[in-house]
Amino acid sequence: MLAADLRLSSGAIRGIARNHDGVLAFKGIPYAAPPVGALRWRAPQDVVAWKDVRDATRFGSSCFGAPLPALGWLTKEQSEDCLTLNVWSAAQEADDRRPVMVWIHGGGFEFGSSSLPGTDGARLAARGVVLVSFNYRLGVFGFMAHPELDLEGSPSGNFGLQDQIKALQWVKENIAQFGGDPHNLTIFGESAGAHSVGLLMASPQARGLFHKAIAQSGAFWDSEHGSIGTRSEAQARGRELLIRMRVATVAGLRSLPAAALQKATSWNFLLDPGTTAFAPNIDGFVIPQAPGAVFDSGQQADVPLLAGWNKEEHTFFMARALPGKSAKGLRAAAAAQFGALREAEFSAVYPSENNVASARSVELLVGDLVISQQTWECLGAHARTARSATFAYFYAYTSAYSPFAAHTAEIPFVFGAIDRPHPMGRGAPAAGSDVELSDRMGRYWVNFARSGDPNDKGTPVWPMYGGAGTMVMRFGATSQAMTEEGTNRFRFIQSFRTAGLLPERWRRVKGRLPEPLAAPLAKAILFISWLRSSLRRARN
Repeated sequence: MLAADLRLSSGAIRGIARNHDGVLAFKGIPYAAPPVGALRWRAPQDVVAWKDVRDATRFGSSCFGAPLPALGWLTKEQSEDCLTLNVWSAAQEADDRRPVMVWIHGGGFEFGSSSLPGTDGARLAARGVVLVSFNYRLGVFGFMAHPELDLEGSPSGNFGLQDQIKALQWVKENIAQFGGDPHNLTIFGESAGAHSVGLLMASPQARGLFHKAIAQSGAFWDSEHGSIGTRSEAQARGRELLIRMRVATVAGLRSLPAAALQKATSWNFLLDPGTTAFAPNIDGFVIPQAPGAVFDSGQQADVPLLAGWNKEEHTFFMARALPGKSAKGLRAAAAAQFGALREAEFSAVYPSENNVASARSVELLVGDLVISQQTWECLGAHARTARSATFAYFYAYTSAYSPFAAHTAEIPFVFGAIDRPHPMGRGAPAAGSDVELSDRMGRYWVNFARSGDPNDKGTPVWPMYGGAGTMVMRFGATSQAMTEEGTNRFRFIQSFRTAGLLPERWRRVKGRLPEPLAAPLAKAILFISWLRSSLRRARN
């Protein structure tokens, strides 16, 4: 019988004994060598084998990330030695060959960790999968690009994505030891994790490492400033960093403390990380071309895809929205972004007849540009160009426990973590409808991981997605297939794409002013505070 003591090719590990659901847990397992010293800004290297039994009962350190005010609990345990993963399994024997789900955490590629308790894998593992989560390099450590680095090996700029690929290679090679099936692996993630899913589907380097994909609120790493950044933009940012840190070479940067580099490249919720921070870019290696163009031409991984977006995706992004205090202000800002000749089309899908309507249009627009539209476009392109099945959802559920259908709101329901306060909640405990939704979403996700089809006999039928204006699964007061919402808004933004790319001039649009920041920042801080308190309770 599978036990908490296992031997991997790199050495023996001792995890956590089975819980009340029969789930074993193994935490903090290295999947690559520590990227420190000369390995800072190098492709992830193979694990260094160990001799003694390695303790696998505690999460590894989080990777260095943005020092946001409410993330003190996370920054205390940050390290460059952070390339570890976690496995949860209820398999009885190593040859059980259970489907594998690999979670990719979000955080704008600037913060986050696999140790967040809201994404503990035990409950999904109890449903019959082997669940894996992992850390990957973030910010300047994960996405630094420079010509000097290109001479050391593969093109630079996407080391964090190379970490993700290395983790998937580790899973493929080792997961059978935990009762998992290396030939039935599903990647899934939310926000930056969902963007990672889209980027990995578009990457030749990740081909064959997964067999299904789930993208929760994200796809191409587009934003209100257009499509994913270019290699030249990434290298310019790297050159500027050398000047700012007063060093002449990359070797000089490598000699600096990690904390100093993190402080010098600080990011916060007011900024678009795609244009102001070290983030994924078209490096010509991991990402050979913009993922929107890859999907548009049908060159993405031809695997079953399940993806969707939430009703209130704008929640954390309002500081980046177009000015919307007045109808006149919105129309002027929209003309700068989309062109004066498109004003009638814009107003038809984002109404501005009065200040109330304008305020709502501002919310919808920033949510669409940062998350919803590209997720919709990814789904449509996959349905059109791939042979594999495509399934779409729209998350609009609210309750006393979860009062906003905001960005991230669905995560506790997918993971079955509704015994903890909801990140968008006011402290109300989960009730019967919350339990029902969590059970349903968990079943759909696991069914999809098992067979590429979310349906079973005990759930409402989820039809395959047929493209723009067709049926999606709507998670609301009830869960049922309905015609998608927002199609005309999404088509308006799509009309600006050429070969999958948004206009280059969007990067240079002036006049984008912050909205009043109190409300959106309060929500962001509420979310982060929930993560902080949850982690503290989990460790006590």
